[in-house]
Amino acid sequence: MENTLDRRVVKWLHLGIILISLMVLVGGITRLTQSGLSMVEWKPVVGMIPPLSENEWQNEFELYKQTPEFKLNNSHFSLREYKSIFFWEYVHRLIGRVIGLVFFLPGIFFWLKKKFNRRMKIKIILIFVGGLFQGFLGWYMVKSGLIKDPHVSHFRLAAHLMAALFLIVFIYWTILDYKYKSQEIKSKIISNYILFSLIVLVIIQIFYGALVAGLKAGKVYNYFPKMGDEWLPLDFYNSFDKQGLKALLESQSAVQFVHRVIGILIFFLSVALIWKVRTLPLGKKTVFLVVSSVIFIQVILGVLTLVFSVPIFLGVLHQSIAIIILLVLINAIYKNNY
Repeated sequence: MENTLDRRVVKWLHLGIILISLMVLVGGITRLTQSGLSMVEWKPVVGMIPPLSENEWQNEFELYKQTPEFKLNNSHFSLREYKSIFFWEYVHRLIGRVIGLVFFLPGIFFWLKKKFNRRMKIKIILIFVGGLFQGFLGWYMVKSGLIKDPHVSHFRLAAHLMAALFLIVFIYWTILDYKYKSQEIKSKIISNYILFSLIVLVIIQIFYGALVAGLKAGKVYNYFPKMGDEWLPLDFYNSFDKQGLKALLESQSAVQFVHRVIGILIFFLSVALIWKVRTLPLGKKTVFLVVSSVIFIQVILGVLTLVFSVPIFLGVLHQSIAIIILLVLINAIYKNNY
């Protein structure tokens, strides 16, 4: 059976992208407000219901008091202050559960209504598995901050973020395939070299952005284009003396430097993309101009986020634009090849 385009399926998958993106953004708020370790237990079903009575709140607070974060950082917290950080982590987990329901129930409906061919069924199963794996990574990340050090592993944070973004990209590619695969394949508009180079660099850049977040590297060297008074601070060299090449993944200064350099490379590649399509008719080059325009916005936003030492609004907006860049790049790559 071939896919018969059903707009409800397209809307369902788009809703999934929106919800996962929202979860990523709330996750960013959770991180920036230091709320991620406030919920100690993982209760997939009953955890949907927050504490409702004063006694239930007190029980949650007592569990939190046993964590390293409370003992080392927040021992001054009152119950009211605890509730303020509990809120964002609860919302983050609640959205995850909503995503599960939004994907599972309509997915079963469309499956039974035979809206999917064999190829589409495999993709839907992969989306479900990806969602479950993402939930596991979320708990695995939180667990790293509940044992000794009240900070989650920046590697687990990066894995959690990258898994969510790969899931978004996979769903979007599935939508494009579902809508356009039956159309006649056309010749490429431009060479894929620049587009593929961009997507690889953007993926690496997002990974390093997660490392910057996990190491709180955005809170140091809040200057641009220099890092303080130097192009490369003394701490950068010292980190390599102490850690070797591991500094590229574990040093605040080194990780921030790599994030800056990749951002500059992406900027110049986007300029090259504009130059490459300059002679094309507007209708053919619009998709590429959108890619470059969003990248320009992201570069400016990245500088502002750094200079102002990662305020919550700019940090979350910076993360939002990263998702948009991925989607417009995937759209450009797909439409350039199909």
